[in-house]
Amino acid sequence: MFERFTKDARAVIEGAAGHAERAGAERVEESHVLLALFDREGSRGSFALAALGLTPARRQEVVRELDGARRRGGLSRADAEALSGLGIDLAEVVSRVEEAHGEGALAARRYGLGRHWSGRRLFSRGARDLLTQSLRMALGHSDRHIGDEHLLLALASRPGVPAEVLADHGVTYETLNRVLYGGGEARAAG
Repeated sequence: MFERFTKDARAVIEGAAGHAERAGAERVEESHVLLALFDREGSRGSFALAALGLTPARRQEVVRELDGARRRGGLSRADAEALSGLGIDLAEVVSRVEEAHGEGALAARRYGLGRHWSGRRLFSRGARDLLTQSLRMALGHSDRHIGDEHLLLALASRPGVPAEVLADHGVTYETLNRVLYGGGEARAAG
């Protein structure tokens, strides 16, 4: 499938692996793909984000929200609300765990001291499913190649923290589809 990726999409995948490595994450997650999409300039995906008002300054808000979700062990706001309905205060749980084990204790596992990793960074199941979904997005729009815009569409269409955070900033599958493929004033050049 990787041979169908455009130069921009390949750069996003490589950037996602870089974000995972810098974060000390064992695997590349969907949130790393989103962060790598933010790094791109001059691509269809970056155009769509800008057209929807997700400027570099506003992207920092998204990064902070992703960090907050990571501190909650990757639970979305919807997950937190569901737990709250059961009488579980997630903020209190996170606070107590971090008090006992240090800040970020619920975040994805990091490498232990002395443990080194070499080779390619592995993708989590969610990130692999995201890549498959991006292929479906491209095929659904009769596009021959998978671009960074398809990765962005796939992220916005899947349940989870990245889609929730994007939606909070007005970036949904529907708004992206309109900007990228018509039905609105702005349209990304192919």
